[in-house]
Amino acid sequence: MKRKITLKHIARELGVSISTVSKALKNSEEIGSDTKEKVQAFAKLYNYKPNNIAISLKNKRTKNIGVIIPDIVHHFFTTVFRGIEKYANAKGYNVIVCVSDESFDKEVINMELLANGSIDGFIMALSSGTQLKNDYNHLKEVTEQGIPLVLFDRVAEDIKCDKVIINDKKGAYNAVTKFIKDGRKRIALITSEDYISVSRERAAGYKEALLDHGMDYNEDLILKFPSMEINENLIEDFFERETVDAVLSVNEIFAIHSMRYVQSKGLKIPKDISFIGFTDGLLSKYASPGLTAIAQHGEEMGEIAAEILIDKVENDMEEETYVTRVLEPTLIERGSTVN
Repeated sequence: MKRKITLKHIARELGVSISTVSKALKNSEEIGSDTKEKVQAFAKLYNYKPNNIAISLKNKRTKNIGVIIPDIVHHFFTTVFRGIEKYANAKGYNVIVCVSDESFDKEVINMELLANGSIDGFIMALSSGTQLKNDYNHLKEVTEQGIPLVLFDRVAEDIKCDKVIINDKKGAYNAVTKFIKDGRKRIALITSEDYISVSRERAAGYKEALLDHGMDYNEDLILKFPSMEINENLIEDFFERETVDAVLSVNEIFAIHSMRYVQSKGLKIPKDISFIGFTDGLLSKYASPGLTAIAQHGEEMGEIAAEILIDKVENDMEEETYVTRVLEPTLIERGSTVN
């Protein structure tokens, strides 16, 4: 199948900016006749067709930012949105948020909806459905037209855009290291399948910490949910089958459900078994005992993402320069690891 040509391809081939190509195709008087003829001839030769999503975004500045998050239940995503809105509002921008509900189809529909509503760019975390499908064409269509996109938390390496993440691997490594220093011997991991980028990185940190400290890496001590949905039956089966004295969870929801189950079996936290979970949210703070958590600094992540996006929008940067900002995780100790 013939590859679809974009403004970016034309600009690269002719040695001009994306903005020049766009203006030349619209017969703008700002562009010289020679350049216009050259661009238009090239576009005709290669059957260039404008991208409708990109056109609706590029035609005017709206002072609106589109945000797509996978879930509103997880405290982390609400804190990221709070950070985005805080920075954007201070700069005179409005924020429109959609929830993909971890669905690829809904993520694509949300993106088209926001584009048709006319926004200046996107900030988003990928749905688990998108990462499972490994289909990022809806993102590439936008980025290839020079539309600003910032991915946060769950990102895709092969999408050329700005990204804001935390060092997930280091967060898991530090948590397991704490367990080991506390004398824990059978350290479990509760996670989701590795197609979710954050789960993959956290599992890597878990494994590396065990091996670096001379501990056995035992896959029997890893409980993997098929998605980010909680499954009470799998939790029950796991703790009935395996004897563990520490648990690292990729999110606080998995951790809290697991804590509740082991307590129902008469185990004491942290005397018999200790817990650490990612995301320092309300569940972590108000659990009994409080859950030791790896803070992901969601509000700061949101502010940084908004700053990067608005900077791109207002400076209309044509160069293909992208940054990946990596935040450091922080371990917040509470009663689930501290007597």
